[in-house]
Amino acid sequence: MLPVPGPNRFQNSSLIPSTKSSMLFHHTTLPNGLEVVAELNDAAYSVAFGFYVKAGARDEAVSVSGVSHFLEHMAFKGTERFSAEDVNRIFDEYGADYNAMTGEESTIFYSSVLPEYLPQTFELQSSILYPTLRQDDFDMEKKVILEEIGMYEDQPSSVAYDRAMQLHFSGHELGQSILGSVESVSALTSEQMRQYHAEHYRAGNIVLAVAGNTDWATVLELAHKHCGAWPAGVCPRTVTQSTPAPQSLFVVKDQCQQEQMIQLAAAPDCKDARRFAAELLTVIVGDDSNSRLYWELVDPGLAESAECGYYEYEGSGTFLTFLTGPPESTRENLDRITQIYSDVNANGVTADELEQAKNKIATRIVLRGERPMGRLSSLGGNWLIRREYRTIEDDLAIIRGVTLEDIRGLLSDFPLQQTTTVGVGPMNGL
Repeated sequence: MLPVPGPNRFQNSSLIPSTKSSMLFHHTTLPNGLEVVAELNDAAYSVAFGFYVKAGARDEAVSVSGVSHFLEHMAFKGTERFSAEDVNRIFDEYGADYNAMTGEESTIFYSSVLPEYLPQTFELQSSILYPTLRQDDFDMEKKVILEEIGMYEDQPSSVAYDRAMQLHFSGHELGQSILGSVESVSALTSEQMRQYHAEHYRAGNIVLAVAGNTDWATVLELAHKHCGAWPAGVCPRTVTQSTPAPQSLFVVKDQCQQEQMIQLAAAPDCKDARRFAAELLTVIVGDDSNSRLYWELVDPGLAESAECGYYEYEGSGTFLTFLTGPPESTRENLDRITQIYSDVNANGVTADELEQAKNKIATRIVLRGERPMGRLSSLGGNWLIRREYRTIEDDLAIIRGVTLEDIRGLLSDFPLQQTTTVGVGPMNGL
């Protein structure tokens, strides 16, 4: 839960210089509780900003499953001042790269624009967080959402992921579907959406993050002018650790030529320091190139894809194994993955593998960080969930500091496993 500081905090912003002289970090809290963070870089050619709302699928009651994602769509249907046509036209007039996304834990509205158009784009972007939610727009967009659900139901990998999360986190808030179901969305009313919006879109539940070429005075002026009147308060989130039991499920789709498999196992949560070792471990074991799974299954043609990734949430984390290949080879391929995991659990990884993984992640951090939009993702996401700021140099130092002993310690507490198994395709079981 984000704290709601007193009004005097608006004047007392913190400023932290990064190791690069052109970049400065700022933070303040408006009187209504809106957190504002910025990493400003006068050497950049663009500026990116985003509103990170602590409202996602895990925050929904079962009766309104899918409302966070539905609400994200409704934000672009117009406000008291801007019509839906205005929203699209104005963003385009200023050449903004804009969008929104909903996940298990947040809804994010973001834009990237040339610095001279930040005031106009900011006014529009901040406005759409409080849409009119007109009934006719609601009824029309509900049809779009239902079509989207149907579209994803036709994509085996999406079905596999959705069912795997539901099964792995059965009875836990992380098991909620981001899209919701046909039944829950069909039954959702505009009044339920208005109530959800009123509860979750409070200033203390939102982080405004800005990255790139602008100045702090401009950020403060825009935030105070366009966000200062937002309703104060927070919406507390219940965070519990999941305790998944081994389960399996197969969704038969005869029209599929391949079997899509997803397996989940417990991993460190988003505030656990071992998450950095977990990220490195999955690059070594299951990256999409030059990993153990790649050389064992993909390179020899035994599977189309075989990957392992790490996903972090509040209170829980997962190791996710993804396998796609011929149905008749699925059992043997899963056995190969089990053997690889058993070897890693027993013997760890090598120094060369760890060094290579560090180089891969370091390159990704740097390449992403060279663009304001890339820095925005790190800046806003870190502050929303962990309330921490890390420079590119900080991230690189953390990754470089992970040792083989850290990997062994991680595996001791979170061994690579295949706890939850979901298959989508021709197979009805193993």
